[in-house]
Amino acid sequence: MNQTPEPFKYGKYSVPALLVLIGTAATALAYFEIIDLYVQSVIMFIGINIMLSTSFNIVNGYMGEFACGHAGFMAVGAYVGSIVNVALFTQDKVFGAPVLPESLALFFFPVSVFIGGIAAALAGLLVAIPSFKTRGDYLAIITLAANFIITGTIINISAIGGARGFMGMKPIVFAMEDVVDLPWMLIWVFLFTVLCVWSIRRFVSSTYGKGIIAIHQDEIAAEIMSVNTNKMKLVAFMFSSGLAGMAGVLFAHILGYINPGSFGILKSTECLVMVYLGGMGSLSGSVISAIVFTLLIEGLRFIIPAMDNGLHALNLLPDGYNLSQVWKWVLIPMILVLLMQFRPSGIMGNRELSDVFPKLKRWYQFK
Repeated sequence: MNQTPEPFKYGKYSVPALLVLIGTAATALAYFEIIDLYVQSVIMFIGINIMLSTSFNIVNGYMGEFACGHAGFMAVGAYVGSIVNVALFTQDKVFGAPVLPESLALFFFPVSVFIGGIAAALAGLLVAIPSFKTRGDYLAIITLAANFIITGTIINISAIGGARGFMGMKPIVFAMEDVVDLPWMLIWVFLFTVLCVWSIRRFVSSTYGKGIIAIHQDEIAAEIMSVNTNKMKLVAFMFSSGLAGMAGVLFAHILGYINPGSFGILKSTECLVMVYLGGMGSLSGSVISAIVFTLLIEGLRFIIPAMDNGLHALNLLPDGYNLSQVWKWVLIPMILVLLMQFRPSGIMGNRELSDVFPKLKRWYQFK
């Protein structure tokens, strides 16, 4: 009787073991200050962008719709999760005395992330219901409108700071570190990023996922084959927006301050760039594009100021004008234009890494 080859025998444990190793290594490097706070923030923003790009790919990639307002749902999660934590654990002039002791912040934090995700998923109904009878450009307009509705509503609520923004999340982070001295935000971002990618992978291979892919191929044919397209769209939009909301909660606590301007059309455009850069309907592509995009943006933080100094020295820029103030508005849309022109299918197209490198399958599939 043939024995199972070793890679297949232990293959299902290889990816979890690798993730544990990476998470432990990153935590140790941060704890012993081998990597500074800037490098830690870049790693965390990579995780946030992975969550945004993979969740947005559910709608724009797997389902084949054209949505443009993903940042609005991120805003809902960011504000709801932040308000819950600040109201429960900090002294605030709006919410008054803390309800719970700060020592419980560490244990409640993942709950607040899920609360933010649930709130964002409910806000996803703003898009899910109108999407039943609209597609393409019309759906793009609806999602843009939803983005503006959400940010406009936040701006007009003075109790949470309005246009000035909302703060008070840093004491929550410090409270977690007081309980156990570890870089908790780095740990939470890593854990929720892994949870996000794993849940999406499970989702797209489930019955719901097959139904969503069927809608992408031909919605009318999917209905003929007894696929409840309205239900599938509802599930897809709410799942996608819920994950974006969870990313928003983590984003808010990393910065310690949020304002409606952080979740405008530029943020939604960043999500679009990452999805199309990685490839429509490719989970691996979304992860790769989020990493590449974040590192590119961070690299330009050093290049643009140097260009500013050189142009000012040559008197090619007026006094007081900095190119760094507008570079995102130019470069990010330019990346999208160049991508559509020269690589419309993105880095991976609709393929996964295991399709490009078939031997990888033996290390994470159990047979």
